Amino acid sequence: MEAMRDRVLVVEDEKDVRDMLRLNLKAGGFDVLEAHNGAEGLAIAKAELPSVVILDLMMPEMSGMEVCRALRRNPATSRIPILMLTAKSTEVDKVAGLEVGADDYVTKPFSPRELLLRVRAVARRQPDQGVAKPTPIRAGSIGLDRATMTASIGSKKLPLTSTEFRLLDLLIRRAGTIQSREALLSEVWGYQANLDTRTVDTHVRRLRDKLGKAGGMIVTVRGSGYRLGEASA
Repeated sequence: MEAMRDRVLVVEDEKDVRDMLRLNLKAGGFDVLEAHNGAEGLAIAKAELPSVVILDLMMPEMSGMEVCRALRRNPATSRIPILMLTAKSTEVDKVAGLEVGADDYVTKPFSPRELLLRVRAVARRQPDQGVAKPTPIRAGSIGLDRATMTASIGSKKLPLTSTEFRLLDLLIRRAGTIQSREALLSEVWGYQANLDTRTVDTHVRRLRDKLGKAGGMIVTVRGSGYRLGEASA
């Protein structure tokens, strides 16, 4: 029986870019869904629940930022990995996409090979239904259920994205040891190259915010990376 292929939704208003993405994604083994604007992309994402969404930042009618926020607010789509495409290379634009919930960004112009590597990396983060269910783990007041990829503080469920969950899971499993930004990029994002580490810093900040008081357990080690420490009294 042929294995089901991952489906990637491309939300891009420029036809040339859409055509290039479709061609390379199909050559890379993905099925491709397409949307010409943000509103159409949001509707398709809700109906089709793709494995990954590639989302252009600047679009008429509904921007990529607005679509990303809407996807993250909807429980059915909140965990779908999102790669943001941006023609803007300023730090503010890159961080803004991450702050609204994108898993990563790719700046135009980009190489098809780089894009495929990133799409494959985020697609691999989805739970494997064929693997035996792991035991839930705790760190202070934080609880993680790796079988359902859900996190909680006491009885309160936390609205974590799949990337935020994997980041927290790794920090808990390696509590007390420093994890460099490069190591986190490799193990959480699946990137082997030394890419921009702003992605890690922004996700750690978002994770701390969502954890509330427990977020103080994630300690920044200047010049080295991050580690999970003890719960504050």
